[in-house]
Amino acid sequence: MSNDNTGNGNEGGGGESKGPSKKELKKLAKKAEKDAAKAAAKRSGDERGGNAGADDETKTSTSASATATAATPKFLLANVPSHGPSDPCTLKACMASVLFSISLSDGGSRPDDLPFVRGPALLYGSDGGSSSCDGGGGPVLAFGGNGILKALALLAERARCRDHGNVDSAPVMSAAMDDWLEFERCRLRPALAAAASSGDAKALESALAVVEAALASRGGTSLCHGGGAMGTPTVADVAVSLTLLHGPGGSAADAVLSPAVRSYLQLVRDSPAYRRAVSLARRFAAPSPPPPLDPADPSLLHATSAVFAAAIHAAFPTALSLLDAKLIESFKCKDIKHGDYQCNAAMPLFQKLKASGALDRPDLAGVKSPQDVARKIIDAIPDDNPVIDELTVNGPGFIMSRVKKDFLEAWVEDVLARGAPCKPRLVGQTKQRPQSEEESKPEQQQQQQQEVVVVDFSSPNIAKEMHVGHLRSTIIGESVCRILEYLDKKVMRVNHVGDWGTQFGMLIQYLKEEYPDFQNGDGDGGMPNITDLTQFYKNAKQRFDDSPEFKKISQLNVVKLQAGDPECRRIWQVLCDVSRKEFEKVYDRLDITVEECGESFYNDKIPPVIDEFEKKGLIKVEDGGAKCVFVDKYKVPLMLQKSDGGYGYDSTDMAAIKYRLEDLKAKHIVYITDFTQGDHFQMVFAAARKIGWVKDGKRDDDNDVDGNDANDDAAASSHRLDHIGFGTVQGEDGKRFKTRSGDTVRLVDLLDEAVSRMETSLRERMTEGKANISEEELHATASAMGYGAVKYFDLRRNPTSNYIFSYDRMLDTKGNTAIYLLYAHARLESIIAKGKAEFQVDVDELISSKKTKVVLGHKSERNLGLHLQFFADCIEETWKDLYPYHICDFVYALSNAASEFVTQCKVLGSDEMESRLLLCRATTLTMRQCFHLLGIRHVMRI
Repeated sequence: MSNDNTGNGNEGGGGESKGPSKKELKKLAKKAEKDAAKAAAKRSGDERGGNAGADDETKTSTSASATATAATPKFLLANVPSHGPSDPCTLKACMASVLFSISLSDGGSRPDDLPFVRGPALLYGSDGGSSSCDGGGGPVLAFGGNGILKALALLAERARCRDHGNVDSAPVMSAAMDDWLEFERCRLRPALAAAASSGDAKALESALAVVEAALASRGGTSLCHGGGAMGTPTVADVAVSLTLLHGPGGSAADAVLSPAVRSYLQLVRDSPAYRRAVSLARRFAAPSPPPPLDPADPSLLHATSAVFAAAIHAAFPTALSLLDAKLIESFKCKDIKHGDYQCNAAMPLFQKLKASGALDRPDLAGVKSPQDVARKIIDAIPDDNPVIDELTVNGPGFIMSRVKKDFLEAWVEDVLARGAPCKPRLVGQTKQRPQSEEESKPEQQQQQQQEVVVVDFSSPNIAKEMHVGHLRSTIIGESVCRILEYLDKKVMRVNHVGDWGTQFGMLIQYLKEEYPDFQNGDGDGGMPNITDLTQFYKNAKQRFDDSPEFKKISQLNVVKLQAGDPECRRIWQVLCDVSRKEFEKVYDRLDITVEECGESFYNDKIPPVIDEFEKKGLIKVEDGGAKCVFVDKYKVPLMLQKSDGGYGYDSTDMAAIKYRLEDLKAKHIVYITDFTQGDHFQMVFAAARKIGWVKDGKRDDDNDVDGNDANDDAAASSHRLDHIGFGTVQGEDGKRFKTRSGDTVRLVDLLDEAVSRMETSLRERMTEGKANISEEELHATASAMGYGAVKYFDLRRNPTSNYIFSYDRMLDTKGNTAIYLLYAHARLESIIAKGKAEFQVDVDELISSKKTKVVLGHKSERNLGLHLQFFADCIEETWKDLYPYHICDFVYALSNAASEFVTQCKVLGSDEMESRLLLCRATTLTMRQCFHLLGIRHVMRI
């Protein structure tokens, strides 16, 4: 037997035996060939049966068939751990299988057959053996990564000699390669382990120097003769590279790897052989049991998926290794008539079981169809599970289920106890490391746990008034910030205003000429207001275009401004201050909180960024002297410096992203602009990755080494960079929304018109006796509803789409509008208020006393309870793309369920009044949470 893992049976062990000799492995290979030939001959004889009179031609054909069969003996890989795709021992075996074209079958787990082997083992498959753990499998050929690697290499070399004779080519195994295996086991592995455990990297640096020297002598692509960048079979490369990539202390090696070794390892990772090996290892990996149901997790998707996954694992233990995790997850039924949640794993699982031959096992003898698989899964779900019941098989194998009533009731009571719906547990969240006493203080703990997220939104231009074009970025950005803050992120709201550029030269000069006394401080008559300044900007531009002399002076003003001239700086500051006051009018109306950090802030940060790109050889100087950075997939470069030495948007945005990543320590940056800037920001992101500010998060599916998407995302990418691009606000004619004269609509006027129309509508209702508000409350209520209507009309759709701005549609009391939602909320609160006033039932006292339990007896009560519990999954879905429309869809569906509930079920004066009033309160609490996330003010009565 070949062994390289004595002691602890894994590639992280400190010691291992020297391994088998070539002579021993050649004997085993020869025996395997002979056994396979005998088995083939026996099968051939059985197939002929009593056909003793077969002619010589038939015998010759049969003999040839037996020889062909003998050329491909069966080998099994057993005892692969659940972390096989990241286990160097397993990967060595799989890489050898790929490189040497030796097929491996699954040998299953064999703790009883191989008590002395803790890690993967290579077995010779005896006749009649299967690909699972059913007793098949002959003698152990080798175990341990290097042992299996060496065994498969010698088998491949023997097969090559047999088929082609003594060819004049590099051997698959040689004395030099054997020395490299010894080096990997005796020097590299212990050095990695020492660096990881004690931080002492001296031995590791010494070992890596040997690797680097060998690479230098082979062009940087292989360690010894016969290989190149994993394109050809090289035992030395497989052993050393996989240990560096996946061995103990791999992260410790990162700090001391030379560029040559890094480049070599990247060649390995990019090679098709490596990717196929990872995929093969994943198929061999022993399935880990699914995570248990977490009673503190409010997600219905997680809860139902956990129940189904546990049942699938119990009924078909190998299923979790056969199916992608996504296929095991449950999801909401499209048609509620059939169920609440369904599992569709039965059909793909049946196909996988059939293809693997597992259906031939005695315990699966009755499984003939996907419906049979579905029924076995249902049988494995305990009746006393806390989540689902009413399990049925629908169609070709869909498993339909209902969420248990008492499960929903418990979560409704949880909403009441918290005073808000429970937050989701986001996929990928990890536990914090143990903390010191100082770190465990609440303020320190919050600072350490909060991830910094920068959200860049709104971004109007100085000296220009905010118009309808700024509406979407401002509204979407505010909602995104609130969502992230709700998820416990430390959000930095950045207003990247356009406060710098050549246009300020003409504005400064025009202001000096048209308002020569404004700097004297005599009254306020000399300073134009922002409305005048909007026209003032147009006039300045016209003068700039018409007058060469004015243009020349304006250009000189730009130079003076950039040089810090006091007068130009003072006028520039006035323009900024006046603009900010006008911006605040919009922000106050829409409840927007944002901190200005304009383009001018990054002026002194641009040159160091250009220097950094130049030092790393990433700058290409174009004709004329412009300094550019090219990134993959884009023909047009980012221009970091113009040919005249000036800077533009590309320069500023690269300086900004570096500042946000390195100075603000942002782990997540979100840009919210119109969709036409999408390519620009993708290029900025690509350049940040190219220079190394962000670790590249791109990976092929075959590099998903542990099968866990969320964890791999965290490992593969150091930061998350998002661009939310939005479409255009259009008029009824389908073109950009403008006034009848063709001018851009002032945002303040647009918002105030919505409030004015809402106020008129409410006053009419007051006159008709249909409103429950006073004259003093009228304007505040109309403002909340009017501004909320504008916001919701935008947020309820995918931001990438265009939409037609329509007051009539956004202020409609029916349909998917903020007005309908606010009325639904006020109606429920009105019922609660009447319960206290007319029936002396105080909901707040019911909640605090906990004497009344929520009972979802009626189908509409249960339906409302079910919709309440969708909240956590809605927020988790929103987290993936940061599109607020998911929340709009949720709260609209919740409002419809609430409307059905109060229509179908009598609340006040009924026997169930207390329970139903509690259900009303749980609904309004959840609705208010949604309103807050969308930036909409709720009203208690209308």
